[in-house]
Amino acid sequence: MIWTTILMAFREIRRNTMRSILTALGVVIGVGAVIAMVHLGQSATEKVTGDVAKLGNNMLTVMPGAQRRGPGGGDPAPSFKLSDVDAIKKQIPQVSEVAPSSSTSALLVYGNKNHSAQVQGSTLGLFKIRDLTIETGRFFTEAENQGGAPVCVIGHTVQTELFGGLRSVGESIRVGKISCQVIGVIATKGQSTFGIDQDDFVVMPLLTFQRRISGSTAISAIYISAKTPNSTDRVKSQLLGLMRERRRIVPGQPDNFTVMDMKEFATSLSSITGALTALLGGIAAVSLLVGGIGIMNIMLVSVTERTREIGIRLAIGARAHEVLLQFLVEAVLLSTIGGVIGILLGLAGSWAGARALNMPFSLSPSILTIAFFFSASVGIAFGFFPARRAARLKPIDALRHE
Repeated sequence: MIWTTILMAFREIRRNTMRSILTALGVVIGVGAVIAMVHLGQSATEKVTGDVAKLGNNMLTVMPGAQRRGPGGGDPAPSFKLSDVDAIKKQIPQVSEVAPSSSTSALLVYGNKNHSAQVQGSTLGLFKIRDLTIETGRFFTEAENQGGAPVCVIGHTVQTELFGGLRSVGESIRVGKISCQVIGVIATKGQSTFGIDQDDFVVMPLLTFQRRISGSTAISAIYISAKTPNSTDRVKSQLLGLMRERRRIVPGQPDNFTVMDMKEFATSLSSITGALTALLGGIAAVSLLVGGIGIMNIMLVSVTERTREIGIRLAIGARAHEVLLQFLVEAVLLSTIGGVIGILLGLAGSWAGARALNMPFSLSPSILTIAFFFSASVGIAFGFFPARRAARLKPIDALRHE
C-alpha cells in the first residue's frame, strides 16, 4: 500500500517536472541557506577559538588602565615596574611563567627596503607563554637578555618584507635609530579572525629596548602563564588582590589596571559568534516557510486539476484516508527532495565560504539530520491541508467537476 502510494507520487511529480522543480526550489533555498549559515558560524567559532589559543595557553595579560565602559578620560594609570614582576613570581605559586613587556611601532630598514612593524622588548618567558617557536636561528639567551645585547628575533612577515627569499639570520637591520642583529625567525601563525597579522613583529631583550629605544624602565604589559587551564581563575583572583595592594588602591576605589584572561576572551567571542549564527540561521529559515507555502499552493492547484481523478478513485472504492495519504506523500516527497538538494548545496557553499575566508570547515552531522527531518516536516505541515481537502471531496461532486 505505502510503496504503491510512493510510486504514484513519483509518477505525478515526473508528470509535471518543471512545476515540481519550481515548487521544491523554495525548500532548496531555505535548507541550503540554513546549512550554509550554521556551518559558516561554526567555522568562525573554531577560527576564533584557534586564534585565541595561538596567543598562548593559559595566558593572562595585565595592563595599566581600567576597562572603561563610557566616554571620559581621567588620569593615565601608572605603568608597572620590574618589582611587580618579581612579586608575581614569588607570591603566586600557580604561575609557571611571567614576562614583562614594553612595545612601540618602529621603522625597520635593511638595505634599500623598509617596513613598519611592532617592536617588543621582553624576556625569554614571552616565547613560552605565547607558544612561539623558531623556524630558523634561535631565541636570545639569558646572558643576552641580562646584558642588553643588540639582538632581535623577527616574525615571518618582517622576514618576507625585508629579506624576501634571502637568509636573514646573522644580518643586521636598523630598528628605529639602532642597529640590531637578527638571530632568529619565528614560525608563522598567520592572520587572526580580525585580520590582524600575527607575524608582523620584532622581539628583542627588554633591557635593550628600554635603554636604546624607549629610554624608560616602564613596563607596559605583563604576560602570565598559569600552570594548568583550571588554575587561571585562581591566578586571576590572586593577581587582582596583589596588584591592588602594590598599587595602593584602597577598598572601594576602582582598579587602575586590567587583567585579561584569554580563556574568558575566547568564551565571549564564541558566544558572540554563536548568537550571530543562530540569528542568521533563523533569518535563513524564513525561506523554508516561504517554500512550505509554495508547496501548499501547488498542491491545492493539483487537487483542483485532479478533481475528476479523485472522484473516480472514490467511486470505485478508494477510501478517504488513501486519497489523503497519496497527496500527503507527494508533498513530503517534494519537500524531502528539495531538502536533500538544499543540504548538498549548503555544504558546498559553506565549504567554499570557509576556504575563501581562510577558516576551518566544520561539519555537523546533527545539523544535517535536523535539516533533513525539518524539510520533511514542512511537507507534512503544508501538505496536510490540500490532502485533507482532496480526501473530503464527495465522489458525485468530483465526477461532475469540469
